[in-house]
Amino acid sequence: MATVLDNSWVLSRFPDRDPYAHKGDFGRILLLCGSKGYTGAAYLSAMGALRCGAGLVYLGVPESIYAIEAIKLNEAIVFSLPDFGGKLSEAALGEIRSYFDKMDVILIGPGLGRSEGVKTCVEAVLREYSGPVIVDADGINAIAGNMNIVRERHYPTIFTPHPGEFAAMGGDSTQDRVSAAQAFAREYSIVLMLKGHNTVITDGATTYINPTGNPGMAVGGSGDVLAGMVASLIGQKLDPLTAAACAAYLHGKAGDVCAKEKGQYGMLPSDMVEVLPRLIK
Repeated sequence: MATVLDNSWVLSRFPDRDPYAHKGDFGRILLLCGSKGYTGAAYLSAMGALRCGAGLVYLGVPESIYAIEAIKLNEAIVFSLPDFGGKLSEAALGEIRSYFDKMDVILIGPGLGRSEGVKTCVEAVLREYSGPVIVDADGINAIAGNMNIVRERHYPTIFTPHPGEFAAMGGDSTQDRVSAAQAFAREYSIVLMLKGHNTVITDGATTYINPTGNPGMAVGGSGDVLAGMVASLIGQKLDPLTAAACAAYLHGKAGDVCAKEKGQYGMLPSDMVEVLPRLIK
């Protein structure tokens, strides 16, 4: 049994903002993203988080791309991390750990690339951070062969694979998408967002189907925006399953608006980022 998401359900999950609130009330979010050659992933993840209402977005990037991100992003708090060959190195862990006690949620993966240093950092975040972690893109690639690390976590973990990443994680492609996603989420006690046409969002017990979106969204960077949105909503105190469902719906709806206004061939993830504020209350 699965629930098809709709606009009223999604918007009803957004709490009214307290007029006396401050920026810390809307989430302190740590994004660990980007590498040499993949600067856009970090930028789009941060913008997805900001445009969904995050209060404080911290973006940790490899030192070699710090200047690029710092120039492009005015609202995020960008800081550099030790790297090797343009990708995060194991030496970055000290700085990363210093943020653990301050953050409400961590997103790791978009644009990180593949290396032993990246793998070490992803594993350390999953083992050591006592809070929700969203694992996306190269974060998934880093631990796809060692999913037992997820079984050991006692805090919410959200995975956002496309079908190829899901297969690499050990997902069962012989079942229908909904059943496969539910079984996998139950096995590892995670929230799973299985992306694609009619994205499936499930914790194994409750399942949502997202009806929004279109083929124009099938372009590099689209998933980075979505991952940042999930982090933003968790930081604003939505539970992980609801946050993932709301983000998927709004992401697809933004894509539908862009397809109507710009056409599926010419729309970009950055266009979707700019549409998001029009869709949220």
